[in-house]
Amino acid sequence: MKGANFPPSENLSHKILALIRQQQLKPGDKLPPERELAAILKVSRPSLREALRALKQVNLIENRQGSGTFVSSLRPEKLVEHLDIEFELDDSTYANLLQARIILEAGMAALAAKNISDNEIKEIEKCLIEAKSVLGDTEAFMAWDIDLHRRIMEASGNRIIQAFMQLIDRISIYSRRRTGDTLNVRLQALKDHNKIVIALKEHDENKARLSMIDHLSNIGKKINTTESSQSGPPEKTA
Repeated sequence: MKGANFPPSENLSHKILALIRQQQLKPGDKLPPERELAAILKVSRPSLREALRALKQVNLIENRQGSGTFVSSLRPEKLVEHLDIEFELDDSTYANLLQARIILEAGMAALAAKNISDNEIKEIEKCLIEAKSVLGDTEAFMAWDIDLHRRIMEASGNRIIQAFMQLIDRISIYSRRRTGDTLNVRLQALKDHNKIVIALKEHDENKARLSMIDHLSNIGKKINTTESSQSGPPEKTA
């Protein structure tokens, strides 16, 4: 992804996001008039309008009739909604997200193995069955994948971890669409999920933790393998 030529509107949206991150634009601030903002960013006004429309769609800015355009409140639930742009622009976001999930979900799986009830196990097993039945449907599979991980999170019994994971889950929708886009990844996920469920049924905390680490690590390996194959073999030299 690095070095790719992105459409001008995406590059410009990224510049505006950078301004927000640098706190040159703060929550509730009014954006400069269109002519002035175009001059600051050194872009044409039509390009600027396109970028602003994109940011409005992801709730980072809002138009107030008769008053102008303002930066949104930047509440956490709104901030994560612009990360589809970040994922498009920076592959390292995927690696960082996966690392965060490994750190949190491994511990969460261990806690779940300790605390999980028989009824909770049955509901997680239902997720496995349903995911297998929609293996060819990326979006449907993703829904059951999210539900399975959510139920493990709830079974952990730790509300602080749950709060962190709810935020990460909102972000991970974008990454899951990418990681789950190939059948091989979904097949591997089914195998991994089954191992996790076995560990939960055995109430084996260490096995559950290691199974979750293996699962998320396998996702990372599949991403790297897919990207390498898409880039093609190196050119032969004479």
